[in-house]
Order: sequence, then structure tokens, then C-alpha cells
Amino acid sequence: MMFLKKITPLFFLFTLLLSTSHVGSVSASRFAGETSTPIEHLVVVMQQNHTFDNYFGTYPEANGIPANTCLAVSLSNGPDTPCISPFNIGSYPVTDLSHSASTFQAQYQNGKMNGFVGALNKLNQDGKLTMAYFDDRDIPFYWNLADQYVLFDNYFSSAHTGSIMNRMFSITGQSGGEENRIPVEGFVDIPTIFDRLQERGISWKYYIRDYNPEFNYRALRELDYLPPQIQWVPLLSMDRFLDDPELSSHIVDFSEYYTDLQNGTLPAVSYVLLLGATEHPVSDPQLGQITTRTMIQTLMQSDVWKSSALLITFDDWGGWYDHVSPPQVDKYGYGFRVPAMLVSAYARQGYIDHTQLDHTSLLKFIESNWDIEPLAQRDAQANNLTSAFDFSSAPRDPVFISALREVPEARLEPRRVVIYIAYGSAMLFALIILLRAHRKDNLQSLPRPMDLSEETRPS
Repeated sequence: MMFLKKITPLFFLFTLLLSTSHVGSVSASRFAGETSTPIEHLVVVMQQNHTFDNYFGTYPEANGIPANTCLAVSLSNGPDTPCISPFNIGSYPVTDLSHSASTFQAQYQNGKMNGFVGALNKLNQDGKLTMAYFDDRDIPFYWNLADQYVLFDNYFSSAHTGSIMNRMFSITGQSGGEENRIPVEGFVDIPTIFDRLQERGISWKYYIRDYNPEFNYRALRELDYLPPQIQWVPLLSMDRFLDDPELSSHIVDFSEYYTDLQNGTLPAVSYVLLLGATEHPVSDPQLGQITTRTMIQTLMQSDVWKSSALLITFDDWGGWYDHVSPPQVDKYGYGFRVPAMLVSAYARQGYIDHTQLDHTSLLKFIESNWDIEPLAQRDAQANNLTSAFDFSSAPRDPVFISALREVPEARLEPRRVVIYIAYGSAMLFALIILLRAHRKDNLQSLPRPMDLSEETRPS
């Protein structure tokens, strides 16, 4: 009896631990499986056709537009050729600039980064437009977002060319072909991150604003144009994601994003295409800001805020100027830098991340977070997004971001203090020098003390 009295509490404790462990495993499966970080939900919003310098080239402390930048209107007219300096876009008319593989090479100039204006002028486009930039007057929400969360200033597009190839890199780690186009037979037998997630039973969705299930690559045979939905969602050019009901059910209308947040069913991994609000020129960036702001605020108000991360990036450079020469990791890329921002309860606050990244870094994070093997060489070698997180601290409460520009004092005051100290030190140093010089002059003008060792020594 004494033995039973001793063992009963231990047995009860052991049973309780087993019960708790079981509940944890059920919860983990509900939230898409065990993760290596506190992030159980990743949302990727891929916008279109802007460079880092075009959106954040004048953002304080970021690697932005160098002083005295001025690019020649032509590279074939000698050193006296007129040049164009960067300027705020204001009301300057916007067009869709060329961003083909040949335009990349003409602008890139083997890393000299001086052909942006001339390359477009040769195509009878407005080369001056490439030097225009947006700032906090034009995209205040994005600048406010960067103030509170993470801005990446070394994030490159994955390919030298446009949307199709870059978006293929973002889900497969591969180019999908030699050219930036959809093959007649579609993309055949190229594994995607969604295949890997499906195999592991990890939830995922591809949200498409104004989704039309009838538009896929097969419809191109009867259409005389390429609908944006088809060229910007590679899954719609893969037979298995069209014919397998289990796979196709994960490609849904964007409205389900809000339904999933309300119901607590946000998938582990979500990719988002905001048709009509992608910021693709000539679209107004305000449309993209309004939509992404609503997405972020709704996420912040949901039960999964403290276990989520939302990343906004852009598929390619769209012909705009950027001053950083992209590393050439293979024959396809990298392309020029694009804007990228991370929002999360674990995101570092007001942090500019200088880690070299590209679209395959998204795959790297997914693979490392959910223990998935790399899809290709690119994502296997890519740097991770984890430098943007602070997992050693408790998750932050949401900071609701204004659509009007609000520069936080916490970000300004340290700079002002440094400036004041620098000015004060310089003035104090100058005053000390003047006082020393004045004292020296006064001393030299005084009569010299009598030297008793020679002239005045008694003979």
C-alpha cells in the first residue's frame, strides 16, 4: 500500500505529461506542422516592376542613390554627353519601361550600371523616366512600414528579365526555361515548393485577386493576349495544378485570405497576387499600398499575428534605375535590386537588413522552417531571411501603420543627438585652438625675462 501511495502521484504526473504532449502534437498539425522558428504562417505578397532605388533610394541610412549621380543620355556620344540626375517623380508621366533580358544587359553594362537612360532612349522610350524615384511623399505607407519593421536593401530579383522567370524562381528555385515566356506545353515536371508542402501535409494557398479559374496556359491557344493572371502565377501553366482537384483547390480568390484570418484557417504558406493593385506601371502605387495595408492590419487583428510573418517584395526591376551592381551567380541572375519589407511580431524594429537575398531566399526560409529539402541549387545556396527576425525577444504587439507619413521620434532623436554632439565638439575644438593661439601671441608680446647667465652677469 505504501508503495502504491508513492507511485500514484508519479503515475498521475506521467499521464499528465503524455496528455499535454498529445494536445501539443494535435495543435502542431492544425497549424501546419512543427516549425524551427515561432513563425507558423508565412504570407508572401509579390508586387511588380520597381527597383530599390526607385522606392527607397532616398530612405535614411539605407544603401540608396549615391550623391552626384548623373547618367548619360547616350553612351556613344563621348564625355560631353548630357546626363540625367535622379529626381522625385511627382507628376511626371509614367509609362511601362522595357525590362527584357537585352534591356538588362544594356543598362547593366557589365557592372558599370551606367546604361539605364541610354538603353531606353535607344528604344524610343523616355530614358529620363528611369531616373525618377518615389519617396515618403508618394509611398508614405511603405516608408512608415520600414520605420517600424524591416527594410531589405540588398534583396535582388532572381533573373535578368521579367515576371515569368522571376516568379518561377520564387516557387521552384529554377528559371523554368531559357526565355521569359510560358512554353507551349506549359512547365513540365518542375517541382515547386507547393508540391513539397503538399507531400508533407503542410497547408498552403495561392490567393489571386479577381481569380478566374478558366484562365490558364491552355486558354492562350484561343486568346490573342496574355492575361496577367496566367503570366504571374506559374501554377496555372502546370498541368497537375489544373487537373488534380486536390492541388487546384489551393488556388483561390483573394477574398479567402480574409475569411481564413477570421476563421483561424490561414495556411502555413501563402503566396498572394494582387491583380489590379500590383503597382505595375502605369498603375498607381497607392492602390498597392491600400490593399497591402488592409492585409497587414487584418493580420494584426487576427489570432495568428504572433505566429506570422508577411513579406512584400517585387518580381523584377521594371526598367527603373538602381545603382548596385547585382552579383552574377549564374547565367540567369541576379537581376537588379527590388524593394522588400518584412512585417512580423518578431521582426526587428526599424531595422535595415543588408543580407544578400533574392526570391529563392523565400524558399530557403520555408525549407528551413518546415524541414523541407531544397528544390534546386539556387535555393540550396541562398541566404535565409532569418537575420530580419529577433526570436530571442517576446513577440511585439502590432503597430498599426498610418497611410500618412509619420516619422517616429525614436528614429530621429539619436541622429539629432549625434549631429548636435558633432557640431558641439567641432565648435569646442575650434574655440580651444583659438584660445591657445591667442595665449601664445600674448606670451610672445611680453618682455622676455632677464637672462642672468650672460649679459647681466657681473664681469
